[in-house]
Amino acid sequence: MTSPRATVHCAAASPHGASDPHQEGPADLRLVAPALAAWAAAAISLGTPGGGVAMACGVAGVLAIVALRVAVVRRRDEREPEGMEEQSGDAPRAESGRPGTESPRRRRAPRLRSAGSFVALAAVLLCAAAGAASAALHASDLRRGPLPAFAEQYARVTVDLEVTGDPRLTRPKVRGSQRTPQVLVFTADAVRVTAPNGEITAVRTPTLVVVQQPGGGRGGAGGEHDRAEGRGGRQNPGGAAIAGDAATAGSVLAPQPLVTAAQAPVAASQASVTSGQRPVVAPRQPGEEDRVGVREGIASEWRGLLPSTRIRVVARVAPPLLSGDQVAAVLRVTADAAPVKVGAPDALQRLAGSLRAGLREVTGGLGPDARALLPGLVVGDTSRVPPDLDDAFRATDLTHLLAVSGSNLTIVLALLIGPPHLATRAERRGLAPRLGLSLRSTAVIGGMLALAFVVVCRPDPSVLRAAACGLITLLAIGTGRRRSLLPALAAAVLLLVLYDPWLARNYGFLLSVLATGALLLLAPRWSAALQRRRVPPRLAEVIAAAAAAQAVCAPVVAVLAARVGLVAVPCNLLAELAVAPATVLGFAALAMVPIVPPVAQALAWCAGWPAEWIAGVARTGAALPGAEFAWPGGWAGGLALAAALVVLVPVGRRVLRRPWLCVLCALALILAVCRPAPFTRIITGWPPPGWRAVVCDVGQGDGLVLAAGDGTALVVDTGPEPQAIDRCLTDLGVRRIPLLVLTHFHADHVDGLPGALRGRSVGAIETTTLQEPPGQAQFVRSTAAAARVPIVRATPGERRRLGPLTWEVLWPPAPPALPGPGVPTYGPGSPHTPDTSDSPAGPNPFDGPNDASVTLLVRTGGLTLLLLGDLEPPAQQGLLAAHPELGGVDVLKVAHHGSAYQDPPLMQRLAPRLALISCGADNPYGHPAPRTIAALRAQGARVLRTDTDGAIAILGTTAGLSATVTGHRVVKARLANGPGIRGRTHLGAPHPDARLAGCRRSRKRSGPAATRHLRRDLRRTTRGYPRGHLSGPLRSRPNRHPRRGLPRPRGPPCLGPPVAPPPAPMASALRRPRVITAIEQMEENQGTSIYRLQIMRMGEGVERGPRCCVALAWPEGDGPVPAARLAA
Repeated sequence: MTSPRATVHCAAASPHGASDPHQEGPADLRLVAPALAAWAAAAISLGTPGGGVAMACGVAGVLAIVALRVAVVRRRDEREPEGMEEQSGDAPRAESGRPGTESPRRRRAPRLRSAGSFVALAAVLLCAAAGAASAALHASDLRRGPLPAFAEQYARVTVDLEVTGDPRLTRPKVRGSQRTPQVLVFTADAVRVTAPNGEITAVRTPTLVVVQQPGGGRGGAGGEHDRAEGRGGRQNPGGAAIAGDAATAGSVLAPQPLVTAAQAPVAASQASVTSGQRPVVAPRQPGEEDRVGVREGIASEWRGLLPSTRIRVVARVAPPLLSGDQVAAVLRVTADAAPVKVGAPDALQRLAGSLRAGLREVTGGLGPDARALLPGLVVGDTSRVPPDLDDAFRATDLTHLLAVSGSNLTIVLALLIGPPHLATRAERRGLAPRLGLSLRSTAVIGGMLALAFVVVCRPDPSVLRAAACGLITLLAIGTGRRRSLLPALAAAVLLLVLYDPWLARNYGFLLSVLATGALLLLAPRWSAALQRRRVPPRLAEVIAAAAAAQAVCAPVVAVLAARVGLVAVPCNLLAELAVAPATVLGFAALAMVPIVPPVAQALAWCAGWPAEWIAGVARTGAALPGAEFAWPGGWAGGLALAAALVVLVPVGRRVLRRPWLCVLCALALILAVCRPAPFTRIITGWPPPGWRAVVCDVGQGDGLVLAAGDGTALVVDTGPEPQAIDRCLTDLGVRRIPLLVLTHFHADHVDGLPGALRGRSVGAIETTTLQEPPGQAQFVRSTAAAARVPIVRATPGERRRLGPLTWEVLWPPAPPALPGPGVPTYGPGSPHTPDTSDSPAGPNPFDGPNDASVTLLVRTGGLTLLLLGDLEPPAQQGLLAAHPELGGVDVLKVAHHGSAYQDPPLMQRLAPRLALISCGADNPYGHPAPRTIAALRAQGARVLRTDTDGAIAILGTTAGLSATVTGHRVVKARLANGPGIRGRTHLGAPHPDARLAGCRRSRKRSGPAATRHLRRDLRRTTRGYPRGHLSGPLRSRPNRHPRRGLPRPRGPPCLGPPVAPPPAPMASALRRPRVITAIEQMEENQGTSIYRLQIMRMGEGVERGPRCCVALAWPEGDGPVPAARLAA
C-alpha cells in the first residue's frame, strides 16, 4: 500500500518539474517584458533629472490605468448572455467537430487574448514606472548632504564611514613612463560629516574611499604580491633576493674582448667572476626593515576592514570620475596610520570574515596558482590572484569562475536537495530525505543556506542574481508548485532592479542574466540538435551550454574589452571538469575551518589539484597565439558582433549536416588558434624570412628583437604590457634569450618583462647602473628572482658576440662606485657625488632615468644599428663627446619615441638610412614630434613608426637594406605627369618630382591575418646624389628641395634645445630682444610641462625660412612667464 506522503509526491511529480529546461512546457514569457521594462527604465532614470522622471512615471501610470480599464470592459463584454453574441449564418460546431454545439472557449479566445494583452501592457507600464521611481529615489541620495558641495571644492573634511565592501587592491597601470601606484579602494556610506568650520551633519551618502601610502608609493599594495613573485629566488642573510642560476648554457656574459657564444660561461656565477660583474643585491639601509614592517602593518589594518565596520577618516573629497557613478564623492585618504575604528562589525560579518580568513590560511601552503585561485572559486576572494593569471582568465573568458555565481550556489543546494528535478518526488535525493526533512523544512533550510552564501561571498551582482533565482525555486518546491525557470529568472531580475536600481547599469549583472537566459533558452535546443547528430547526451549538453553562454555574452565582452576570444568554449569545457570537485572540496574546507582546522587543511590540499588544473587550462589557452583577436569596442562593435553571430548561427546548423564541412571548420579554427609559423608565414608573410631585427608593436613603449640564430634572439626592452611582447616573440619563434637588456627602469620599457620570460629560456638580464625609479627597479628584481634569472649591470665599453650579432655598450658611463638599488646615483640623497668635471660628458651625466639608458651599437650581417633608448639631448651630447669615432649607421632607433628633443649634431653624425620610432597610437605626448620626423627625412632617412606601420622587420645587408611592416598604411608615390608607383618603394629622401598621393594612415590594426606588408629597399648613396635617392627616371634635379623645389637648406634643422654647451639652453636664443608670437604646450613628462615658443627678433620682422623655435620647461603648476619678462 502506498503511503500518503508518496502519493503526494507522485501527484506533484510531472514532466514540468524536471530540471532540464527542455523537459518543461512552453516557455512562459509573461514576466520577461515587465522585467525588461523595469530594467530599461531604471537604467535611463539614473541619469535623468528628477522632474523628467516624475513626469514619465505619471504618464506611465495614467496609461496603465487606461489599459486596465479597457481590459475590464472587454472581460465584461465576454460575460454577456450567449444569445446576444450569436450571429446568423452557419450552425456552430462543437469542439468535437459535430454541428449544433458551439465551443465557448474557441469563440471567446480572440476577445480574451485582446483583454490579456491590455493587462500585460498595464503590467509593463507599472513595472517601468516602479523602476524609474526607485532609480530616481536612489539617485537623489547622491545629491543629498554636504559631500557633493565639498567635492566641488576639493575640501578636506572628517568623515565617519560605514564600510559596505571589502577593501581591494587596484592593479597598477602604465601611464607614459611611470606606473600608477597601487592603492586600496573600498565602498562605504558616509554617516557623519564634520565640515572644516566644525559643523556636523548626519547623512547616509555612498562614497568610494581611496587609500594610498604617504608619498604616493605602492603602499601596502605590492608587498604581498612581490613576496609571492620572489618565492623562487634565494634569500641572503640581509633579506634581499638574490637571482638564481642562469637558465641557458648560451648565456652571453662574456667580458672584453669579443668571445663567441660557445665560449661564453655557462653559469652566472662564473660570468660574475670573469667579467667583474655581480648579481644585483638589494641591501637594506639601517632602520629600513623597521619602517617596512610598520608600513606593512598599517596596510594590513586597512586591508582587514570588514563590512559594517565604522571608521573615522580625514579625507580630501573629490567628485566621482564619471557622472553616472554609484557614489556621491571620492574620499582620498593617506594611510599614515591605522584606521580609527568607532564601531565594530556585526556578528554575522565577523563570522563571515573569520571564515574567509580561515580559508586563506588553510590554502597558504598550496602551490602559487592553487593558493591564488581556490579562495576565488569558493567565496570570490581574488586578493591573491596575480596579474598574469588574471590576464589568462580574461583571455580565455574564464573570469566567471572567479565571480561567484549560480553554479556555486547550485552545488551547495544540490548537497541538500539533490537533483532539483527530483526535489518534489518520492525518489528525491540529497541530505534532506536522509534526515527526514519535509519539503517545507527543506525549502526553509535551503533559503538560509542561500542567505549565508550571500553574506560569505559578498552581495556582488552575480551572487544576488543567483540567490534570488534560488530562493524563488525553493519557494516553488516548498509550496508544491510547478518549477518554471525562466519566470523565476525574470522575477529575480525585476525584484533586484527595484531593490537596487544601480544593478541596471552593472555589466556584471548583465552578463550574469544573459548567460543564465542562454542556458535556459538556447542550450536545450542546441543540445538536442547535437544529439540528433549522434553526439553523446552529456557531452552535447556541456558543449551546448558553453557555446550558448559564449555566444550571448561575446557582444558585451566586445563592448568592454574590444576583443573576441577563440578558445573560450574549449577552455570552458576543460575547466568544467574540475570546477565541481574544487568547489565542493573548497566549501567543505570552509565549513571545517572553525571546527577542525587540520581536516580543513587536508580538504584544501585535495581541492588544490583541480584548482591547479583550472589555472593550467587558463594559462595554456592564453598562451596560444590566436587565443583572441581585436574587435571594435563600444556599443557599435558589440552590435556588429551580435549581428554577425545572428548570421553565423543558422549557417552553423547547416554545417552540422555535412561532416566534411565540420572537419574543415575545425581544422581552420585550430590553425587560426595555433598559428604554426610555416602556415602563418605563407598566409600573412610575417615574420619575413631572414629578418635581422624587429621592432615589436608594444604600444607606447620600446621592444626590439635582434636575431641570433634559430629560435634565439637578443631582446632590448619589453614594452609596457606582457601580452604584447609575448605575442611578438611567439610570432617570431623566439624560444631562447641568452641576454635581455633593459635600457632603463621606466615602466614603458620594463613592465612587459613577465611576458618575455614566459615559457622561454633566459640567460641573464642586463640593466643600467641607475636604479631609478625604485618601484620599477624592485619590480624587475622580484620578477627576475621568481624566474631565477640573474641580473647584471651594463658596463661602458663592454663587447659581446652571439651568433651573427656583435654589440658594444656605449652608454651610460660608469660612476666610480655604485650605490645600492633605490639610492640616487647623483644629486640630493646620494651617498657621494663623483667628480666628473674631466669627463667628456661634463658634470652630472644622469639627468634622470632617461639619460641613464643603455645605448648599444649593434652589427649584424654587415648592418650597423644604434639603439639610443630614451636619451635626452644632454646625454646625446655626452655620448657624442665620449665617442668621437662614432660615424654613420644604417639603422637608428630614435631616442625617446621620436620626442621633439633630439641633438642635431648627433643626428648629422649618424646620418641613418632608416629611422625606427616605437610609439603608441594616439598617445597623449605627441610622439613622434613632426619636426623630428622632418629632420630625419632631411638627413636622407626613411622613417618608420609602429603606431602607423605596426611591427617593423629589418632585412638584408649593407648592399641591400630593406624593411617589412605589418600595418595598414598604404603609400603610393607617383610622378607629377606619370603613372603611380606602388609596393616596393626605395627608402630615403623622396624625389622632387614624386609626391605622396592617396596616403591613408590607419591608427588601428587588425591581426596578422589581415595585415598588408610593404617591402621597402634602401640603396647605398650614389656619388652626386643625395642618400636614399629614387633611381631610374627620377634622377633630375637631385639638389632641389623635395617638397617646394627650393634649394635644399644648409645646416641642421631647429630641434629645440641648442647644441652649444652654455648652462642655460635658452640663454643664447634670448640674448637679443625678442617677442613671443605663439606659445604651445607640447607634452608633459615627469611633472614638467614642456612648452614651445615661437619668437622673432624685435624690429627685424619675421625671419625667413623655417621659424625658429625654442623649447622651455616649467615645473608642474607654473605656467610660462609673461612675454615681457622673457624679452627683458
